[in-house]
Amino acid sequence: MRRKRITLPETVGNTDTKKSCCTSAGKAEKGCFVVYSSDPKRFLLPLQCLNNQIILELFEMAEEEFGSQSTGPLTLPCEAELIEYAITLIKQQVTRDIEKTLLTSIVSSFCSLSPNLQHQRTNHQIPICSF
Repeated sequence: MRRKRITLPETVGNTDTKKSCCTSAGKAEKGCFVVYSSDPKRFLLPLQCLNNQIILELFEMAEEEFGSQSTGPLTLPCEAELIEYAITLIKQQVTRDIEKTLLTSIVSSFCSLSPNLQHQRTNHQIPICSF
């Protein structure tokens, strides 16, 4: 008996945006990297995301929070909801103004937390953007 492969339908749009960012619990594919949220949830992101200002700012925040000599997986200092929202914005290729608004919100909430509270789960309000 022959095995059938189940495939998902391809998304419509630019081939560059098809893989712009995704979440996954599977093995890291070639051309992708893995990050974890603070809650911890695993995210598989294509290398193209390394050019995005939102992702770069999250990396800078991670370096400030955990240091550059951190061992173990790359962990971003925010909850999965925020990373999922950022991924949605990246997929939609939003304008720089919307990216800047999200970054301002992320940085201000990150900076307003005391060092003791940064390691605790917090209920962040995420700005909503509709199209």
